[in-house]
Amino acid sequence: MKKFLCVLLAVTMMFALLAGCTNDAADDAANDTTENNDDATTENNGDATTGDNEDAEVDADASDIMVGFIFLHDENSTYDKNFMDAAKAVQEKLNLTDDQVLFKTNIPEDSECYEAAAELVDAGCDLIFADSFGHEDFIIQAAEEFPEVQFCHATGTQAHTRGLANFHNAFASIYEGRYLAGIAAGMKINEMIENGEITEDQAKMGYVGAYPYAEVKSGYTSFYLGAKSVCPSVTMDVMFTNSWFDIALEKEAANSLISNGCILISQHADSEGAPKACEENGVPNVAYNISTISMGPNTALISSKINWEPYFELIINAVMNGEEIPTDYCMSLEDGGVVLTELNEAVAAEGTQEAIDAAMEDLLAGEIHVFDTANFTVNGETLTTYMADVDTDESFTPDTEAISDGYFHESEYRSAPYFDIDIDGITLK
Repeated sequence: MKKFLCVLLAVTMMFALLAGCTNDAADDAANDTTENNDDATTENNGDATTGDNEDAEVDADASDIMVGFIFLHDENSTYDKNFMDAAKAVQEKLNLTDDQVLFKTNIPEDSECYEAAAELVDAGCDLIFADSFGHEDFIIQAAEEFPEVQFCHATGTQAHTRGLANFHNAFASIYEGRYLAGIAAGMKINEMIENGEITEDQAKMGYVGAYPYAEVKSGYTSFYLGAKSVCPSVTMDVMFTNSWFDIALEKEAANSLISNGCILISQHADSEGAPKACEENGVPNVAYNISTISMGPNTALISSKINWEPYFELIINAVMNGEEIPTDYCMSLEDGGVVLTELNEAVAAEGTQEAIDAAMEDLLAGEIHVFDTANFTVNGETLTTYMADVDTDESFTPDTEAISDGYFHESEYRSAPYFDIDIDGITLK
């Protein structure tokens, strides 16, 4: 009996030692995982919790997340390429593998978008992002069907009223960037006037727009107001292609504007058509989303663009850390979501960079408001009130007073633009 008790005691002690070793190894592995994930947690702006949250740092695990992206076109579209470049940059920053980041390109604004989202869910994606306005209804359909997956959408209008916990919109105050790019245009026109190349009454710009939507109107109006802030005699003609991406149509529109006396061209359309037309005609150009200096060394001035890297980093970290994604997020000059590409000093007028820097400082300080009603009129009158369509419905019913304190409050009540006013000085062709 004593012999049996001794054997039993020895076996019990052996299991206790093994258990202690196993627990120590698990603790070491957990510590290693925490240390490896510190780099994947960054400090974010907006509503999301920052990297100072120690619990979030422990929970974050980049090896577990899968992210899907849905693009309207491919890298041939300057608009989509801008998103793709941002996605790739954040993938590298967060050490995500190619197996964790899936791209769906050339996805039209119809049921194929829903199907692409469903395929990404089946592939294991925890987070799905779509980049085009017309994708929104189909992304909402997917969000309702797959509540365990987070869906984010650029330029959309419905997240703030839909009440879906897993559906989110995002955009940026790009009108500020376009205003600054407009200053570069106005400075160039002033130089042309001073050099005797044109007279003040010939200071007419052209603008190639995709559609007469609020997003496009907000963009070309802010660009015009930026130019007008330094060149008071400037006017602008706008021609629409009724397509987001059509190289031939955009080039044709630019050529038509140039033929009708426009001495500088800008755009809110997604191809290189307009910049190439400008280079062929020797007409200064302000582009969008990418620098066009390589294709227009003699005419490209500058471009405004939305930098999507801060937002992509924010939403990926939020999913990794189990945090909430902001329902409707607007990036800005301040957080690096709105930027300008490099100024082409070979084309730009002297003093342009200094003028841009001064205006940017005033924008950041709140001393300049892009849509200050003192700086534009409608049918010869200064606006004191304007009801904007912020809460989207099928009838596009105006529902929100957008003018107060002397300016139109763009992208403050919803991230996507809602400035859709036709102001004096701009002619729609």
